Amino acid sequence: MIDFVRIVRLWFSPAEVRDDGETPDYRFSLANERTFLAWLRTALALIGGGFAVDQFLPDLRWGWRVGLALALLASGALCALRAVNHWVRCERAMRRGEDLPVSRFPALLGVVVAGVAVVMVVVVLVGWEA
Repeated sequence: MIDFVRIVRLWFSPAEVRDDGETPDYRFSLANERTFLAWLRTALALIGGGFAVDQFLPDLRWGWRVGLALALLASGALCALRAVNHWVRCERAMRRGEDLPVSRFPALLGVVVAGVAVVMVVVVLVGWEA
């Protein structure tokens, strides 16, 4: 728990991240930032998809509509939080000369999105009211 609080504190303290280790080649830091922005775009797309399911599929049963929308919205929120955490972890690793951190999150996110897509395919094939 204490490690988690310390890591979250680093999200809002870029000076502390900058003071850790040596400055890497700026191209690596910029690549890390581009990856961060790509994760944020993914999060925004998931959030938009969640709102779209809720707002534009009124004929879909309430439970299915809300379930799919919440799955997409939660995935988007987790993706945005993970983007910040991954950026900080990678920046610190580059500054320390360590290997970049690995994560299971991309696989988890892919499984969740694929699951939502499969459910949506079934809903489309079976029909809205089924």
